[in-house]
Amino acid sequence: MTRSGKPDLGILILLADQEFVRELRAYTASQGYDDQGRSDGFVLRTLSAGPATVSGLAERLEISKQGAGQIVDDMERRGYVERRPDPSDARARLLQLTAHGEAALSTARRFHQSYERRLRRRLGDEAIDTLREVLAEMAGEAQIDNPHFRALMF
Repeated sequence: MTRSGKPDLGILILLADQEFVRELRAYTASQGYDDQGRSDGFVLRTLSAGPATVSGLAERLEISKQGAGQIVDDMERRGYVERRPDPSDARARLLQLTAHGEAALSTARRFHQSYERRLRRRLGDEAIDTLREVLAEMAGEAQIDNPHFRALMF
């Protein structure tokens, strides 16, 4: 609690994020995607913008190449992504979504839309439009316009 007796804003943001992720995971699990990893959504959204190498994915997600490789190996094993030869570079392999990965992403996107519709029904359009403005301000224009994160937003 703050001195005003109101919950700390940062903690509220953290708790809201945790609840959103908990509901998202429960929904996707109920739709047959109960093996989702913590980073899967970011990878699925990033690759939905087009194929990428492991190095390119690591750069887009701002993680190490080794970390990206471990995530991709696991997602490939679970059938969400596949590696294919890069037609422009015989040494490189491109990552792309499988049909299973595309379906999982579509399921998550449906949840996101449903979640926002539910909030709009409960709180009204004006409140949610204001929330979007506040969150965009908090994220900052540079983050929103950052090409690495652009694919994640749509």
